[in-house]
Amino acid sequence: MFIRAYLRASTAKQDATRAKESLTSFVANKNQKIASYYFENESGRTLQRPELMKLLEEANEGDVLLVESIDRLTRLTRDDWMRLKLLIQQKELQVVAQDLPTSHKALELEETDDVTRGILDAVNAMLIDILATMACKDYELRRERSAQGIAKARAAGAYRGRPENVDRNNGIAKMLNNGMTYTEIQNATGASRATIAKIRARESHAVA
Repeated sequence: MFIRAYLRASTAKQDATRAKESLTSFVANKNQKIASYYFENESGRTLQRPELMKLLEEANEGDVLLVESIDRLTRLTRDDWMRLKLLIQQKELQVVAQDLPTSHKALELEETDDVTRGILDAVNAMLIDILATMACKDYELRRERSAQGIAKARAAGAYRGRPENVDRNNGIAKMLNNGMTYTEIQNATGASRATIAKIRARESHAVA
């Protein structure tokens, strides 16, 4: 069994490595060691996460997928969460979240009988599904509140939006024209995939 730690932050301005020390200590207290780390700056709302897909590709049957909390793994819609969960199940990975005690048994060495293990597995799977749903709802609520705040500010004439980073966006356009991938551009500039897609669409329209 290998323990593979997945650490995600939502934007390039956040530190995806922030939880590394905490997860390392957590596993060490279980007399275990993390075999590999996967750091990613992507929204938990998308399945298009290169490092998560890399983890799933490299993992072996029975490995542990370790996260700080379930919302680091998913803020997906129900349908997308079902897709991700199927990928995890196909690899027979054990999801362990530092803040979910029922998942910690995967790191413990003592044996349990089949009935007890079956009950614990069922309870843990149910809790992970609940937390995944809560993470999705939390994301949607934040988006709704943000939209309401912007609408209120616009109505009051106080919202002007974020000024465009012209130099960065011109650089992104050049990178796109040179055939660089979205991930390469993200790593180089810190821009979101949505921003890169907008610039690509703008460039395509300008050419047309």
